[in-house]
Amino acid sequence: MSEQLDRRLGLDPYLDWVAKEGLKVTEDYGIDLFKVETALWPRYGVKGAAVHLIGRGEFTNMFLLDIPPGGSSEPQRHLYEDVYYCLEGTGSTQVEFDDGTKRSFEWGPKSLFAIPLNAKHRHFNGSGRERALLVTTTDLPLVMNTFHNEKFVFDTKFDFTERAGKQSYFSGEGDLITVRPGNHMWETNFVPDLAAIELKEWGDRGAGGTNIMFVLADGTMHAHISEMPVGTYKKGHRHGPGFHVMCVTGHGYSLLWFDKDKDFTRIDWKHGVVFPPADRQFHQHFNSSRQPARYLATGTGGLRYPLTTANRRSILGMKPGEKGAVSTSIKQGGDQYEYEDQDPRIHKIWLEEMKKNGVEPKMEKWIAA
Repeated sequence: MSEQLDRRLGLDPYLDWVAKEGLKVTEDYGIDLFKVETALWPRYGVKGAAVHLIGRGEFTNMFLLDIPPGGSSEPQRHLYEDVYYCLEGTGSTQVEFDDGTKRSFEWGPKSLFAIPLNAKHRHFNGSGRERALLVTTTDLPLVMNTFHNEKFVFDTKFDFTERAGKQSYFSGEGDLITVRPGNHMWETNFVPDLAAIELKEWGDRGAGGTNIMFVLADGTMHAHISEMPVGTYKKGHRHGPGFHVMCVTGHGYSLLWFDKDKDFTRIDWKHGVVFPPADRQFHQHFNSSRQPARYLATGTGGLRYPLTTANRRSILGMKPGEKGAVSTSIKQGGDQYEYEDQDPRIHKIWLEEMKKNGVEPKMEKWIAA
């Protein structure tokens, strides 16, 4: 028996892969994606970067693709899922399956789309003058740390044809699956404009808010969009890690805190800013603009495939007919603060923000001034 033992401990194959790729990495708590530095990513043939939010958990990350005018990415296929959001620019994506079938769609600012698992795909910038900036939330950390084999992740020739869905899913059409407020789903592969899609009422989350959940390419990645009317804010809540929250319209801020914190962490957001509520960290979103504020949340584990017990509890509840913990009061065993139970400082901070921005508060129906 050899006395020389393999003492490799605590490895992170995903981070090792990022270093091997030579990717620039931006790591912070709140990140303005428009300010992230990119550099040539040989695998994709365009500029790119890895974005690691502090508190993102073990399953999820982000990549930026900065496609030059008239440029395109190299063809890719991989055994991890990704959900794309277009920050700026216009272009198209072509998806190709092993039987030769191809699907193409054109995207623009605020488009959302997903690539069916392991399908070959390529992105094209439709402008000859302006760059196209795409950000994708992926579960590559989970996949790479599970298999720790780059060739398996990127070179496996298996076609998940059932993930493609209907042909109309690539043209912006979809199917509305009604469940209950907060859990209504839009199943598709492509949403042309997140600022325009119709949302559904979600009264449990407070102050006239609306939302829609997405099932994208029949995947395990989660995405939903929520809107706060002018002069309002959401109730505070918490859940597990891995969610990336990005502003789509309007501007505002979020307060974040843990149970024993004496003060709040504040993140001011506008289009392009992303931040991660950490594991079991309370967070509360506030619209301080003169227009409805929409934000997109992406992560692992959704309504169809919750992936973890924590996801199931937060979104669906643990029993048939039960509401998810994110919209159930902490007084009833859930993870949401009702307005009457929140820290009094929260409403005062928001009123000061309304005054500073010249916006009329409209919370009198839900909370006394």
